[in-house]
Amino acid sequence: MIHVEVAYARPDEQIIIPLEIHAGATLEETIRHSGVLERFPEIDLGVNKVGVFGKLGKLSANLRAGDRVEIYRPLLADPKEVRKQRAAQGKKMKKGGGELDAASTAEV
Repeated sequence: MIHVEVAYARPDEQIIIPLEIHAGATLEETIRHSGVLERFPEIDLGVNKVGVFGKLGKLSANLRAGDRVEIYRPLLADPKEVRKQRAAQGKKMKKGGGELDAASTAEV
C-alpha cells in the first residue's frame, strides 16, 4: 500500500484527501477511490484534466508513494487574451499621464 493525496479546488472551496491505495494504482483509480467525484459532481474525468504535482498526466498513469493527484478546472478566461487586455489598458493609462493632485504639486 502507498500513501497519496487527491487535490481539487474551486474558488470557494479547496480539498486535499489523503488516502492509502494499492501500489501501482492509476490516477483514475485513485480519484474514484477518494470519493471526490461524489463530493464534487461537476468533475467530469472526460473533460477535466488531471496531473501529479502540477504536471499533466493521463488517467492511466501509475502513481508512486507520496504523489499528489490534482484535478484541474477549465480556465474561465484565456490567459493570453487577459494579458493583451491588461497591456492595452496600461498603454492607455501611460499616454495620459493622469492629473496630479494639489498635494503632489506643492513645493516643500
